[in-house]
Amino acid sequence: MNVPTTPAPAAGPSRRAVVAAAVLVALLVAGVVLASRFLGPADTAAQDPTASNPMAAPRTGPVGLVPVEAPDAGSPSCASLVGQLTGALPNGDGTLEKLPVADPAPAGAVVWGDRVAEPVVLRCGLSKPGELTPTAQLRVVSGVQWLPVEGTGASTWFAVDRPVYVALTLPDGLGTGPLQTVSEVVGRVLPAQPVRP
Repeated sequence: MNVPTTPAPAAGPSRRAVVAAAVLVALLVAGVVLASRFLGPADTAAQDPTASNPMAAPRTGPVGLVPVEAPDAGSPSCASLVGQLTGALPNGDGTLEKLPVADPAPAGAVVWGDRVAEPVVLRCGLSKPGELTPTAQLRVVSGVQWLPVEGTGASTWFAVDRPVYVALTLPDGLGTGPLQTVSEVVGRVLPAQPVRP
């Protein structure tokens, strides 16, 4: 007589496999904890793009700048301003060194940085910014009237009360040192005039 047989229940994971999996999970958690202590939070660059990142490769060579419309970049006013911006800019506890600009270097441009974070860029002799309207909110820094324009990852400040328009682009996360220093030089070198909205 044929007696139907029921298949034996499938054996669950062995005790050895369960212990091995638990050990692997514990090691993974320990690795994540150790990595977070040594590498810091994953969004450090988003909080402060100027923070040193040991994993980021430093940029080498001159900084390339895209061409922009700057009809007065070759003016005597811009030549005087650029001639006075010869040193580093303060940035918190450190400084941003003046960097070379790649050829063909546009007239009226100066760049500072630490070769890791995005650089600070000054351009002199630009066309009137489209955001400069009669109702635009201006800020005064060291006697210079600036029009701040927010962008993605950076803001550009336009000096609007001088004989030429000057733009200073600052990556997000910088302190006020670069803007303060450039304002002092602009105020000393370029005479004030009424804003032309």
